[in-house]
Amino acid sequence: MFKNVIAPVQAWLLSQGRCVGCGTDLSLGKSIKHSKGTKITCKKCSRIFIKESETSKYRRALFEEV
Repeated sequence: MFKNVIAPVQAWLLSQGRCVGCGTDLSLGKSIKHSKGTKITCKKCSRIFIKESETSKYRRALFEEV
């Protein structure tokens, strides 16, 4: 039940280009080129995201991509 409440909020934050943990703008984070796009690390909470190159959308990085 808790996941049903949190998931839409996290999806909305990612669509806005913001971190799901602290809400800071992901464009301010540290970025490194990755095979599937750009690997971005949040400067405040150090969560890792992937900005996919073909769709320009953000998503949380998988364990294998870290």
